[in-house]
Amino acid sequence: MNGTSKALINLLRGWPNPRLLPAASINNAANSAFSDPAVSTPALLYGPDQGYEPLQEQIANWLTAFYAPERSIPAQRICITGGASQNLACILQVFSDPVYTRNVWMVAPTYFLACRIFEDAGFHGRLRAVAEDEEGIDVELLGRKIQESEDAARADGNLKPVRAAGGVATNLLSPRPEKLKPPRPWSKIYRHLIYAVPTFANPSSKTMTLARRQELVRIARKYDALVITDDVYDQLQWPASKTSANQPLDTAALPRIVDVDRRLDGGAEREGSDGFGNAVSNGSFSKIVGPGCRTGWAEGTKRFAYGLSQVGSSRSGGAPSQLTAALMAELLKSGDLQRHILHRLQPAYASRYRRMMAAVQQHLLPLGVTLPQVDREVVGGYFIWLRLPEPLDAQALAAQAKAEENVVIAPGSLFGVNGDSKEADFEREIRLCFSWEEEEKLGEGIERLAETVRRMQSGGLARRPMTAEAPFLADDHD
Repeated sequence: MNGTSKALINLLRGWPNPRLLPAASINNAANSAFSDPAVSTPALLYGPDQGYEPLQEQIANWLTAFYAPERSIPAQRICITGGASQNLACILQVFSDPVYTRNVWMVAPTYFLACRIFEDAGFHGRLRAVAEDEEGIDVELLGRKIQESEDAARADGNLKPVRAAGGVATNLLSPRPEKLKPPRPWSKIYRHLIYAVPTFANPSSKTMTLARRQELVRIARKYDALVITDDVYDQLQWPASKTSANQPLDTAALPRIVDVDRRLDGGAEREGSDGFGNAVSNGSFSKIVGPGCRTGWAEGTKRFAYGLSQVGSSRSGGAPSQLTAALMAELLKSGDLQRHILHRLQPAYASRYRRMMAAVQQHLLPLGVTLPQVDREVVGGYFIWLRLPEPLDAQALAAQAKAEENVVIAPGSLFGVNGDSKEADFEREIRLCFSWEEEEKLGEGIERLAETVRRMQSGGLARRPMTAEAPFLADDHD
């Protein structure tokens, strides 16, 4: 309940506005697919483990054009998935072990719903926050923390991913139980997992610099870590400058971490390596077509992509989302998806972002609110991350904004790493989303939020009540 008659303005929900869903293009793709038995028949049957092959090829060509790597991306590096969230769970099933894998290192603030996926895979109590600065993840802190974790594992005798003879753990009095998963030729078990959203991050909106991406890959190689990146916002980009508003950006500003791993210091498949690499890119059509698609892709080395395709759920039922994968292939083949991104999504989100930013600059910055990475040439994604001036508390602000102004925002505490909030505290941060609400309401939403800030600064409640949590809607998905 709120104590105002003002209409709700939702600046929390991380969904695309329904006006931006390409229903007509999907309808055309469906008509094309179902009018051709050569497409419709395999689309309606079980698919190969690694996914619908025409979509693998289309994605490989599309990503080659967008990221412009030194060498084109072969289709064998692509594994079709059921979306970024489902695929994160599949990655953990194949490439981690809740006994041998020491920790999950999450860039903080983090995409909070990923925490449950890691915990469901057996990592409850072993998620670790790694703060970011203006360049991205703090690699020096990460290196120190991983080394401490390695020292502890060595002291416990957790040295190599092995099982007892016959696959049954027999030494129940040993310092640690045996590894839970059997050895398989298509998989490996990494010692560490690192999770990040490197470009236009959810929630911080930051972009990790190239230097940090390179340092992160080197750390991953040193400690046998797998860097899992959600690269779901990369195509939603536009120039920060208003003078370039009408110029679509058809190439990425930075290589992905999986691209860095592919070429850095001899590459992921360099001589002496095991061929699995140390990075996987988690891609999705949720942000560029619609979240109901539940279709995506993973890119890694050929050996990694094949290994991922051997997860039990794909071996049993074939590649996920076979039918939708066929429609996505038609969208890419026709060029409709590329045009939708460049000529519909990029201009629309750029306009929304600039409207919200103008209101932030006019109404919130004069109150002491600050922004990260203000000098970027290219911005994008769905979100704006703000830091409140002292002594304001984000949960108290969220509660009062909802009660007094009927504006819903995300307090920073929502984006902590489960079980490790002491390493990264976001009590003074808030996340605002410009993708869902109607564009004409974005400025009004910021004005209402600023009114709440003023009241709190002039003597209202600046700190959260000890007995109540700020209300929020968990409307954030990948």
